[in-house]
Amino acid sequence: MTDAPRHHIAAILPCSDLDASTAFYERLGLSVVSDHGSYRLLEDGKGWQLHLTNESGPTWPERDQNPFGLYLYSERVDELAERVRDAILGPVKAPTHKPWGMYEFALSDPDETLVRIGWPSRLIG
Repeated sequence: MTDAPRHHIAAILPCSDLDASTAFYERLGLSVVSDHGSYRLLEDGKGWQLHLTNESGPTWPERDQNPFGLYLYSERVDELAERVRDAILGPVKAPTHKPWGMYEFALSDPDETLVRIGWPSRLIG
């Protein structure tokens, strides 16, 4: 029996250095499942999918003006934070409960894409 395709969405993220971006997202638990040179598909086997490309290169004019952001939902917030603790943005290098009801942390990928990883605070045991 084969698994039926699930209804889902995947971001296509431009990056200037495909290898650096791949290594960054591998720290978060994604793995390359398909490599087409300038276009890579990554997955974590649990629902996260991300496409990385450097076919056209980033188009933002200044490095600190990257308009992209990703929000990764995971029950494993603390585990993932431990993997990337040194890269967490802000003075607290750990996930925190936010006023908008999420337990999360944020970091930037090699092209300064904002990456937030979180889970609803009400579901944290």
